[in-house]
Amino acid sequence: MLELENLSPYELDSKVFDEIFATLATTYMPSLAPNLCLEVLITDSAHIHEINKTYRDQDKPTDVLSFPLGVEYADVPTQCILSIGSVVINIELASKVARELGHTLEDELKLLFIHGLLHIFGFDHEIDDGAQRREECKWIEQFHLPKSLIERNL
Repeated sequence: MLELENLSPYELDSKVFDEIFATLATTYMPSLAPNLCLEVLITDSAHIHEINKTYRDQDKPTDVLSFPLGVEYADVPTQCILSIGSVVINIELASKVARELGHTLEDELKLLFIHGLLHIFGFDHEIDDGAQRREECKWIEQFHLPKSLIERNL
């Protein structure tokens, strides 16, 4: 289950992210997938800058942030709704990048969501010798999306 909080002027529906969330949750946490809950916050550059500075000591805006809750999943009864964290997306930057690269805002939001969601499921491209990049490429191909965040930054 996704909980979408859209603080932007853009009209969005959580359906943009539903299929991706369901597919990745089923892949990475199959026994708990139907009971998982994730917050998705859509915000602007100023707000994500503030969040990045407060929680990551990075004094700059960014495109996507992930905050896994780090719950011990093995101890959770499967009938429980389990919140696994939050993904925060900067829609201003997403819109700018989508225009520059010639694809839709929805596609850019999906790319950022996949990237953030993989962090929630334990991947970290800064230390994982390419594991997150490989996973991201697999999902981008499956969902027919343009070039990934990590690939754009290589």
